[in-house]
Amino acid sequence: MAFGKKRKANGRLFAIGDIHGCVDELAAMMRSIAPGRGDTVVFVGDYVDRGPSANDVIELLLDAEHSEAEMVFLKGNHEDMMLSFLGLQGHYGESFLFNGGAQTLESYGIGEAQLAEVGSHIPASHIDFLQRLGTSYYRPPYFFVHAGIAPLRQLEEQVVEDMLWIRQEFIFHPHQTGATVIFGHTPMRAVMVDLPYKLGIDTGLVYGGKLTCIEFTEGISYQVGRGSRQAKAQSIQLA
Repeated sequence: MAFGKKRKANGRLFAIGDIHGCVDELAAMMRSIAPGRGDTVVFVGDYVDRGPSANDVIELLLDAEHSEAEMVFLKGNHEDMMLSFLGLQGHYGESFLFNGGAQTLESYGIGEAQLAEVGSHIPASHIDFLQRLGTSYYRPPYFFVHAGIAPLRQLEEQVVEDMLWIRQEFIFHPHQTGATVIFGHTPMRAVMVDLPYKLGIDTGLVYGGKLTCIEFTEGISYQVGRGSRQAKAQSIQLA
């Protein structure tokens, strides 16, 4: 498996849920949390599809890489489908257009006439970004991943398919890995708090819900509603 690096704690630690092309809400979130030197921001994937501005989301994330904070970008199942659709390493590319991929291509100005040469219409820096996404990141006690883990396997035994796609088997069952799994992928009305096992942070932004960011050092939840340009913060119990 592509197992993420283990890092020592240094500065604040953030995790941001599924974005799905909603660049204005992402920009509002980044302004609100204002990560700086020593901070780490982990994005759990699904930057593209369904929402209007996948192109702009990736451009914003590329700009964020030049900040003083450490940015950790994980792959979601939608990025994996997009890579496969582009003829690169990934899976289920045949499902890309029907799972919000058409909106992603529109954000790059790609219509039916350009489908035969779609890769040439996407900036090389964006394709490089998609290709270097990780599948997990471990900072004890937190294990960050897009969809979750197979509950009967230890962390080092996890496979990419589960980390990108798993749902109910993970969500409804405890695991014995000793880590708290931070995940997105399955949209919920509110943050799913099932400690010490898991914390779900996909709160359905693209469906009219909210973009969620958790700051683990002080225990703060930041949320930006769809169409809002202001994040609201409140305390969250993490232990």
